[in-house]
Amino acid sequence: MTEAAVAPDENPPRRRGLLVPLVLSLVLGGAGFGSVYFRVWSPKDFLGSSKEAPPPEHPLPAVVFVNVPVIEVLVPGGRSRSLILAASIETDQAGQATISHLMPRVSDSFTTFLAGIDPAAYDKRGVLEVIRAELVTRARMVLGEAPVKDILITEFRFK
Repeated sequence: MTEAAVAPDENPPRRRGLLVPLVLSLVLGGAGFGSVYFRVWSPKDFLGSSKEAPPPEHPLPAVVFVNVPVIEVLVPGGRSRSLILAASIETDQAGQATISHLMPRVSDSFTTFLAGIDPAAYDKRGVLEVIRAELVTRARMVLGEAPVKDILITEFRFK
């Protein structure tokens, strides 16, 4: 068998020719990333119109909170403790005068309701939600449906 001698290739592969495009793409990619990162330009500019319509502004409704005087009620039972409740009635500008004018009646209905609660009910889960719903109902009985949007309980504690 004859062995064929392999002649060395006269033109070895040029590594420099492969290295230049690789380095050039890394440099250009880094420059592109840096310009986007530092907000020189944005890719979003090429996708659509450069002028964006401002988002529509929705004015916040005119909400007014009318404070109910702090109510302190003695809780009947073996333990001598009292319940302290502070609340606000959520309304609008038109209902503020009505609520302020009838506040003594609202305060009276809240106090009457809180004094009639069984002392064992205060220890149960979810009592605050039940009290809040009843206060909304009582406020609407006194003031009507229109002025009362909601009741916010700002303080509920025992002393």
